[in-house]
Amino acid sequence: MRLRVEFTTEPFDLDEAPAHAVVAREVVETAGLDAVDVGPFGNTAEGGADAVLGAVDTMLRKALTAGATRISLQVNVVEDGDR
Repeated sequence: MRLRVEFTTEPFDLDEAPAHAVVAREVVETAGLDAVDVGPFGNTAEGGADAVLGAVDTMLRKALTAGATRISLQVNVVEDGDR
């Protein structure tokens, strides 16, 4: 099964990326996921279920430790035709 995760961390800072946002992005960029897209208002990544779920667990723990006060995320099953 393939999954797509979309997430944002808060609080926002438009002048400089906060530590929690940097940590969260680093986790998905180094997790071996496919189609990673990071941006100032949200991040998206796809991959196998085990890889995505492991990255989400790590991202949540590290972002909260780094000061995130809210993390919004959505996980979707990706069908073969959805890519």
